[in-house]
Amino acid sequence: MRVLFFLVCHTLALAASGQTLSSALQQVASNNGLVGMSVVAICNGQVSDVVHTGYGDLQRGIPVEDSTRYRIASISKLVTAIGLMKLHEQSAFGLDDDVSTALGFTLRNPSFPNTPITYRMLLSHQSSLQDGSGYGPFLSATYASAPPPPIAQLVTPAGAWYTADLWRTEAPGTWFAYSNLNYGILGTLIEAHSGLRFDVFMRQQVLLPLGIHGSYNIQDLNDLDHLAVLYRNNNPQVDDLGGIMPTPPDLSQYAPGSNGLFFAPQGGLRASGLELGNVVLMLLQNGVWNGTQILQPTSVASMLGNEWTYNGNNGDDYYGLFRSWGLGVHRITAQPGFDVVLPGTAMFGHAGEAYGLISDLYLDPASGQGLVFLTNGYAPGYAYQFGQSSAFYSVEEEVYAALDTHAFPACNTVGTGTTDTARELVVHDRSITWHGKGGLHLRVYDGLGRAIDASWMGPGMTWQASWSGPLFILADPGTGDPFRLRLP
Repeated sequence: MRVLFFLVCHTLALAASGQTLSSALQQVASNNGLVGMSVVAICNGQVSDVVHTGYGDLQRGIPVEDSTRYRIASISKLVTAIGLMKLHEQSAFGLDDDVSTALGFTLRNPSFPNTPITYRMLLSHQSSLQDGSGYGPFLSATYASAPPPPIAQLVTPAGAWYTADLWRTEAPGTWFAYSNLNYGILGTLIEAHSGLRFDVFMRQQVLLPLGIHGSYNIQDLNDLDHLAVLYRNNNPQVDDLGGIMPTPPDLSQYAPGSNGLFFAPQGGLRASGLELGNVVLMLLQNGVWNGTQILQPTSVASMLGNEWTYNGNNGDDYYGLFRSWGLGVHRITAQPGFDVVLPGTAMFGHAGEAYGLISDLYLDPASGQGLVFLTNGYAPGYAYQFGQSSAFYSVEEEVYAALDTHAFPACNTVGTGTTDTARELVVHDRSITWHGKGGLHLRVYDGLGRAIDASWMGPGMTWQASWSGPLFILADPGTGDPFRLRLP
């Protein structure tokens, strides 16, 4: 197992350099040959920092700005799940209902014909569907045909695009297998229940209420000059439109509820970093954004709740990245060497990768922290490398470290020689004194990320560091509001 050596040491190096968040992220972009990048930090339930670097359109020299939208890849799944949960709130279905009823055909793993596929299974990637060899050709036919072929032609044995490897050998509900196809089915279900095209429902019911003027349908965008081109080795892969709207598809025969893959619920949302920040804020605020109840608190709790946790023999953990999953939500367990965003911090959200883009959206409801990271690709010689301290790419680790050093300390930590009256805590030099009514649990890490102490403090007690060098401390007063400290 890899340890948190790179992440913590890089954090210390950034802190020692006196960099700002902007300069630190500029250095990350330079180190990794990024074409363009947007980073949004959220502290205490509000946007605290926004940093952009590089170009959204390299060939035309258009820089990344607040208005730059990216095709955000799999973070789209999280937003799709929000749309489905809105229909669930309207009692359109139960999470454990058989989806066959709404689809209008029987969806079954042929090896388990008596086991229904449910909404919960699709949302949590436990349906036993996977992106088999028939998926790619069917997707191509979906985009090329008017009307698109019904999705039943892919997932049922009699279908023209069906291949046996679309179904796993494990029973539905027993195995985690991340799959784009799950969300193609969910997009189709959103259409079946709403009677609307997927893009129309999502724009009306989710995106615009969240202040997102991006869309799953490029025809809805009003500013293609600020649509990021996605690159590999500086070669355009997607959305190289030169500011010109593509010819609209022929939707005259489109039948909602037949094949929702057409609008890419699994990866096709185009949105800016700040627009995705609104998603973070809504989830942090129990479903409320800008005074509007987007989701009920019970729906948010269901999405963030545990539906699957890796036990070594119940799914594909994707090289250690996927350790737990909710309803459309990647649950970060912060297990060292694996799914670490911020050391010791459980988080919730989603990651994405496609056509050179990397995207991340994660939040910590306990502290009110959240982040969005988007990059539209890399220059020649800078292909993404696996990280040294986690299952994320090294560029993601560096972005997380920059945020951990320059953005988040100001929003949830206490400085040396100060008193935080809300937390009733005094930090002075190498000691911490607690004046709260209950106890305070401390977990202490050294500069290499190694756990070196765990202590409990009662009211009036003082904890004294007996180690030299920088220390990272996770403090939990047991109120659901843990916070972090650094001692120099």
